[in-house]
Amino acid sequence: MKTMKWLLRREFWENKGAFFWAPLVIALVMLAFVGATLGYGAATHGIGGVIVVNGHEMSKTAMLGPMPLAVRAEVAAVVANTYLAAEAPLFGVLPVVVFFYCLAALYDERRDRSILFWKSLPVSDQMTVLSKMLTALCVAPLITIVLATGAALLMLLIGLVAVAFNGLNLFGLVLGNPDFYLAPLRLIGLLPVYVLWAMPTVGYLLMVSAWARSKVFLWAVGIPVLLVALAKWANFLLGGVMNGGFDVDWLVHNIVLRGLAGLIPGMWLPFGEVSTAALVNDAQQTINAGSIFTQSWMTLTQPGVWVGVLAGGAMILVAMRLRRWRDEG
Repeated sequence: MKTMKWLLRREFWENKGAFFWAPLVIALVMLAFVGATLGYGAATHGIGGVIVVNGHEMSKTAMLGPMPLAVRAEVAAVVANTYLAAEAPLFGVLPVVVFFYCLAALYDERRDRSILFWKSLPVSDQMTVLSKMLTALCVAPLITIVLATGAALLMLLIGLVAVAFNGLNLFGLVLGNPDFYLAPLRLIGLLPVYVLWAMPTVGYLLMVSAWARSKVFLWAVGIPVLLVALAKWANFLLGGVMNGGFDVDWLVHNIVLRGLAGLIPGMWLPFGEVSTAALVNDAQQTINAGSIFTQSWMTLTQPGVWVGVLAGGAMILVAMRLRRWRDEG
């Protein structure tokens, strides 16, 4: 246990810029932009845009006037339910960071020969590869969740202060809404779903990282592209013999995209064939965070998820074996 803790610390400190500083800088830029925009807009022209309450569009400037308590409660419910969505760009950066981290994780140590030093320590190849897998699947997403939640709370505070200065106090209603407190917990609760859906992608990238002698990115992306090209060519040749050949689209969707896009948060919703209607709050016509949480966990009932987990685990084992026998520069 102490060895794994030490290895995870090593991975974090070696990649602190990508895991911590990059999302932190993006969060600070977003906070500055939103704060300046809301502050200037509220002070000069009012707050623009519209919000849907009970199926009716209402301008945000009009909201600053006298408003019945029931309508204010609806507005506060929308805010409490969706405030974390403001930090979506951070979750867009996460798959890019993890993708390139996995590609470099086992390749760079062979390229700069540092693998000779690490192998001189009493740490097994299995523990080393597992630490890199856990860093990609757990550590990086947790850091992003913490930074995103903190930035979203600050952004919400800025917005509430801006509308309060214009005569609409929503602090009590937002803070009294259960969704305000449940939203971060739901986000953390989705981490196991993310881990299971991202497992084949992380396994594949680590396997390529341990195997490729050079141009690791081209190998990681080129192999699936070549596979699709060969499948289309074979499908064309067999089309006249096998009544149309086989379904290349199935290969692209279930193997290539599923294998490369697993790091994108929320990708399990389209791959799990979750309808948009199941995610929408009918009364407020907004995305319902509780429905997203429920539908996300329901995707784990599909056998394809577990097939992907098994495939990812197998590729992790291959990466362990490759690291054991490969130490070339």
